[in-house]
Amino acid sequence: MNVPQLRLESTTARIGLDIKQPVQEIQQTPADLQIKQPKAELQVNTTPSQLTIDQTEAWADMDLIHISRRIEEFAQQGYEDWLTGLARMSQEGDDLMRVENGGNPIAEHAKMNSESPMYEFNIGFIPSANSVKINYQPSEVQLNWQIYKPEIDVKINRPQHQYTPGKVNVSMEQMPSLTINWTT
Repeated sequence: MNVPQLRLESTTARIGLDIKQPVQEIQQTPADLQIKQPKAELQVNTTPSQLTIDQTEAWADMDLIHISRRIEEFAQQGYEDWLTGLARMSQEGDDLMRVENGGNPIAEHAKMNSESPMYEFNIGFIPSANSVKINYQPSEVQLNWQIYKPEIDVKINRPQHQYTPGKVNVSMEQMPSLTINWTT
């Protein structure tokens, strides 16, 4: 017995895709930068230090005196000796005037004037302590400066951007089909 048959033949559809990728190009040029730094100004003012050493008294202690000071000392000593001598002669005159009070003033005066005085002696070539005067004045330093801020000039460069969008082309590579056959 022949049974009719129905035959179905189908082919599936095939889609073809042609894809072009997008292209993006970015270029960033660096910024233009200019920096100027003016020099700072510095002024230094100094006063020199000063050291003074005065040895005048040390030399005088060793009897090494400048001639002008020696002349002053001799003049002063002469004046004092003259006053002492004047006072002694005045005293001797008063003693002679009062002979009536007794005693022997002429012999006493002769004895006093004939004796030489006792002088003290010490080592004369060593100066006394602190006879050298030292004075030191340190130097002074003054600093004056002027600073300047840097001058900065910046020019920003924008990025260069190119973009090509991608494309997708769709095509039917195989069309779908359906074939129906009837057979007995």
